[in-house]
Amino acid sequence: MDGELLTIGAFAARARLSAKALRLYDRLGLLTPAHVDEVSGYRYYRVGQVERARLVVLLRRLDMPLARIAEVVEAEGSAAASLLGAYWDDAEERFASQRALAAYLRGRLSGRSSQMYEKFVVETVEVPERVVLTETRHVLATELPVWIPASLGRLEEGARACGGFDGPPFVVYYAEVSTESDGPVEACVPVADADAARAWVQAQGRAREIKVRVEPAQRLAYARIPKAQVAYPQIHVAFEAVEAWIAERGLSYDGPCREVYFADWDAAGPEDPVCDVAFPVK
Repeated sequence: MDGELLTIGAFAARARLSAKALRLYDRLGLLTPAHVDEVSGYRYYRVGQVERARLVVLLRRLDMPLARIAEVVEAEGSAAASLLGAYWDDAEERFASQRALAAYLRGRLSGRSSQMYEKFVVETVEVPERVVLTETRHVLATELPVWIPASLGRLEEGARACGGFDGPPFVVYYAEVSTESDGPVEACVPVADADAARAWVQAQGRAREIKVRVEPAQRLAYARIPKAQVAYPQIHVAFEAVEAWIAERGLSYDGPCREVYFADWDAAGPEDPVCDVAFPVK
């Protein structure tokens, strides 16, 4: 029965796909006809291909790109399920980020910025003087999701070779970062041994890229945010909430704003707290 050949029209009806879609999937190698008549060019499919075709239909309803659908349908059993799970994890993270962005834009457009700030709890913390490995780069907002983890990864490698960490990594913004303005931005990882850090930098031959400096003791005003909000531009509302808190209390700025990453980014879900947005104050 599975070997029975169906015309493209009959197969399309049974698979709940249009003939146009079947021709597209054929061109992409996603669902190839079992037989193509050399004279007429007519396509024929086997009954056994219906299940694969219906799987494609269902995956498309998840808005899965065709290239990723091809990976899923070619995989088998648990491997296919794992690919689907990875896609859906990415999708949920994207939806959470978009939901946060929509809330930010609604508040901005309706003039309710002050009400938006109320959901943030702003606190202060005293941070001692620390030695940090740093890397500075001019980057646009669209480049941050790639540059920040890559840079912190390089710095954390150095920290492990220098006696370990002396606090969570953080990123300092010395100027506006947007889709048109590129900072500069400095990635920082506190280290336990300043001399070992300087020696490591010299040994790597990366003194121009990665440097060692002393971060002075300071008081930080900060708000804690979930992973979904650590994205441009919705992260701005968190920074604005901290700025409003600072203004209300008559404090003054004592340095550039920063993001402090205190949690495992890869292990965190969209709603898990991962980052403090902060300003040094006095």
